[in-house]
Amino acid sequence: MNATHSHIHPPRGFSRQMWRLPIWLYRAHLGWLLTNHFLLLEHIGRKSGQVRQAVIEIVKYDKASDVYYIVAGFGPTSDWYQNLLKTPRARIQSGFRKADVLAEVLPIEQAGDVFMDYARRYPTAIRTLAKIIGYEVKKGEVDYREFAKVVPIVALKVARPSIAR
Repeated sequence: MNATHSHIHPPRGFSRQMWRLPIWLYRAHLGWLLTNHFLLLEHIGRKSGQVRQAVIEIVKYDKASDVYYIVAGFGPTSDWYQNLLKTPRARIQSGFRKADVLAEVLPIEQAGDVFMDYARRYPTAIRTLAKIIGYEVKKGEVDYREFAKVVPIVALKVARPSIAR
């Protein structure tokens, strides 16, 4: 375990543009090509107040509670993460589905559980994510749970419309 929050930096320049390419798939109405493993997150910029977009991997979807779990892969300094801290109401598109959501940062223990579940389902993907940000995880539960201290997990709870009577 060799990365801390201060060592993680979101991409800038050309690299940032490459990471943002999937947004154009959604804008071209081709977001469904990314299947249900990714979502388009529309959120409000904390400084500008303007609508911003990011395509984020879904690390878990709980169908029973209708909650999407996403990870701030570049750490807590990621713009979309900071924006959700200020304005937790957002809108998502996953596949053909669009929904309003309320974002909530998971406590470390619960985030560790989500990482453990993700590691069981996608062991290569979690190691790749860790490597991208300069963090080394082995195959042990302790490493995955420690990873939750470095990269936050956000629960996006689908808002239920109120029924007027």
